[in-house]
Amino acid sequence: MASETAPGVGQKFGVVLAIADFPILNAALRAVIDAEPDMAVVGEIADQATMREQIEASVADIVVTDCLPFNGCGHSTFETIEAIRAAKPAAKILALGCLGGSEQFSLALKAGADGFLIRSAQPADVVNAVRCVSRGQTYVSPAIVTRMVNTYLLKTPGDCLEDPYDSLSEREREVLLLAAAGNTNREIARILHLSEQTVHHHRAYVMEKLGFHDRVELLKYAIRRGVLDVADL
Repeated sequence: MASETAPGVGQKFGVVLAIADFPILNAALRAVIDAEPDMAVVGEIADQATMREQIEASVADIVVTDCLPFNGCGHSTFETIEAIRAAKPAAKILALGCLGGSEQFSLALKAGADGFLIRSAQPADVVNAVRCVSRGQTYVSPAIVTRMVNTYLLKTPGDCLEDPYDSLSEREREVLLLAAAGNTNREIARILHLSEQTVHHHRAYVMEKLGFHDRVELLKYAIRRGVLDVADL
């Protein structure tokens, strides 16, 4: 649980904003957080390359980071959250979703985030999220909870949940199959006549769409789904 007394900021929770490429968003979050008596922004990190070092040197109780399939440095949500967790194990992590956020929240929490906030959140939601994760609670935006209820609990017994595999493009399915079989990005790029960066992006997006973290999970899924035969390994 985050300490209620952040070093250097009295009785306030120290919040670090680790959001790249969105200075306006950083400014908005700072204004909301700094207006509260029990929290304060103690740093902003826009450079992914030095993020870990800056977080290690900070007095962060809570780190707010964006939740993206991949960023300009090729880091996925999993990698970013893991890097934050490694840099500051005791800090709480609040992931900020982009786009619809319907798939991202579970991915962020699996990666180690303590909370998930959608970008359409109101200032009061931001404050509530920071306070919740600081107390060791898991925070999920109410809109996401409502969507979960509508998707899962209100379905009739005869309805089938959507298979995320059906949402993959043909190219993504090819990358899934080759990755599950143990091919590296370089090998997949050669087989499909693509650049390694393109393969990296496809692979990261497939992992996030399916909600997996590593190749072992991907392999088990591919076998269970019937897209890969054990005899082919």
